[in-house]
Amino acid sequence: MKSNSISDQVYKLYDEYCHGAMDRREFLKQAASLPFVGGLSGSAMALALLPDYAKAQTISFTDERIKANYVEYPSPGGNAKTMRGYMVHPRKKGNFPAVLVVHENRGLNPYIEDVARRVATEGFVAFAPDALSAVGGYPGNDDDGKAMQQKLDSQKIFVDMKNAAHFLKTHRLSNGKLGVTGFCFGGAVSNYLAVELGSDLKIAVPFYGTVPNLEKTSSIKASMLIHYAEDDPRVNATREQYKEALTKSSIQFEMYTYSGTQHGFHNNSTPRYDETAAKLAWERTLKAFKKYLG
Repeated sequence: MKSNSISDQVYKLYDEYCHGAMDRREFLKQAASLPFVGGLSGSAMALALLPDYAKAQTISFTDERIKANYVEYPSPGGNAKTMRGYMVHPRKKGNFPAVLVVHENRGLNPYIEDVARRVATEGFVAFAPDALSAVGGYPGNDDDGKAMQQKLDSQKIFVDMKNAAHFLKTHRLSNGKLGVTGFCFGGAVSNYLAVELGSDLKIAVPFYGTVPNLEKTSSIKASMLIHYAEDDPRVNATREQYKEALTKSSIQFEMYTYSGTQHGFHNNSTPRYDETAAKLAWERTLKAFKKYLG
């Protein structure tokens, strides 16, 4: 089903389902009560929005260019003393510029693992930590993953992600040059790490993430490449304030809003995916990583 076949009402319900307390049953129930649009029922549109991770794989985990495995890292002050993540690097020997890849609000799902593999095929060592490793790891479906992440201490999740960044920066496969990208919750983490890591971070690329403490933007030393969806009122509510704060603090940044897109437009596992916008945003992302990380 194409994204323009789905009504705005269903998209709004889906956003509430993804980011609020609404569970799948209530999402489908409320969608079913909506009127038909273009011959499609609310139920059909809602079901189409649920992720199909078979579609998300663009780089096989057996791709000969890369090597991937799960590793543990220490996380003092986080939700667990030891956390776990997915590390992917070029198969050739050497040290590589490093990119932290941060998941959405449901743990390390197959889409994010694929993003990490995409990064690694471009010559970087990528590490995608799983916030849910504190409670057993991503459970294999987003519904349970979202519920598990909501039960964790959110501030400690940010600590876990900061510890993951330090772990990656100093890893034997890393050359010490660090970047970060993330999606939704991971976008918020990317903004947070830009503030927290100072000169330890070279480039941050948040996708539709909420802003950090705007009073602390002067602490940012990294360059910023910030991606927004056009139809994303929850996240975009603070976009202009963020732009003003970055400008006031003389932070080097680029900010793009992609016409006709929904929150999650980079995620190719649902109809929210916008191929044109996603490819352009990703091309800009890789260009920035290569510019600032080498």
